[in-house]
Amino acid sequence: MSSSLQQAVQQTIDDLVGSGAETGVQVAVYRYGDLVVDAVAGVADLETGRSMTPDTPIYSASTGKGVTSTLANLLVARGVLRYDDPIADLWPEFAVHGKQRATLRHVLTHSVGVPAVPASTTLADLTDWAGMTATIAASEPWWEPGTKTAYHAQTFGFLVGELVRRATGRPPAQVLREELTGPLGVGDEVYFGVPAEELERVARLDSPDGVVASPGDQLAPAAVVPSAVSMNRADVLGADVPSVATASARGIAKVYSALLDTELIPATLLQQIIGPAFSGVDEVYGNPAVWALGYAYGRLGATAEQAATTFGMPGMGGSAAWTDHSTGVAFALTKNRFDPRQADAATAVGNLVAAWPN
Repeated sequence: MSSSLQQAVQQTIDDLVGSGAETGVQVAVYRYGDLVVDAVAGVADLETGRSMTPDTPIYSASTGKGVTSTLANLLVARGVLRYDDPIADLWPEFAVHGKQRATLRHVLTHSVGVPAVPASTTLADLTDWAGMTATIAASEPWWEPGTKTAYHAQTFGFLVGELVRRATGRPPAQVLREELTGPLGVGDEVYFGVPAEELERVARLDSPDGVVASPGDQLAPAAVVPSAVSMNRADVLGADVPSVATASARGIAKVYSALLDTELIPATLLQQIIGPAFSGVDEVYGNPAVWALGYAYGRLGATAEQAATTFGMPGMGGSAAWTDHSTGVAFALTKNRFDPRQADAATAVGNLVAAWPN
């Protein structure tokens, strides 16, 4: 890869912003640990005109689950967590209604069987860690853990986060900074909960004309489905909930790149992480679902052949991140035009990067 890829990506996102399709965009690409693309375009805040910069944190919805999973996999590499130990060993309250043998592996493959939050859940409820984890622990699984899958959109972060908290004695956001993002040099670019003193740095989300909040479904009521309005709230951005992240593309791509660093994640463990670790049909949405350990198999826009060597996570609103372990490439695109209907920018730029000569 060369400076010509940087130029091609920069031109692409400049065109997206110039056309009015996007407000502000960040793209970062690492290859075998080297930053080869670090491109930004547009503004972080339409109202003030504040420029988008490479270190501007952007609410990136479920793209953050890749960060959460990387932290969990790192803790497995260090012997703090184990994939196949019962969750109840650390979290005894979870061992009810047939969940006694549920494991971290089941959580990471969205097969643990507790994909939904109660229909009465509000945004304020999602900021109440003790309340949400108690509710999830007491819930009855939809199936025997490990036998089926459905995307755990909201519950995933509480499940992983509570295991991290109980295993380390520290909140997930603190563990993230001290064990992963701080040592990688992106501690001020990747957050589960944004510190109050950093909120002014966060990009402001906006929505395209005509886009309204997405309706809820049986996994999450409409009140907690992310939208530009709700995810600009200080209390929501500040909540330490690892189902999502507020981060720069550079920070997320750096985290993905770290997965391929054998000093951080041993090669034998990486082979387990890569998967596929679970395959099935999503019990809610009906789509074929293939999971690595914490990541969706493949990437947006990938061919079947490309999907065999890539894994990552997209986020509602249009952000996405992935890594290709055959080429050493880690990619992330974040943006502040929050559009649940499409991920055109992440697909187009990701395809551009994937097709570039190595």
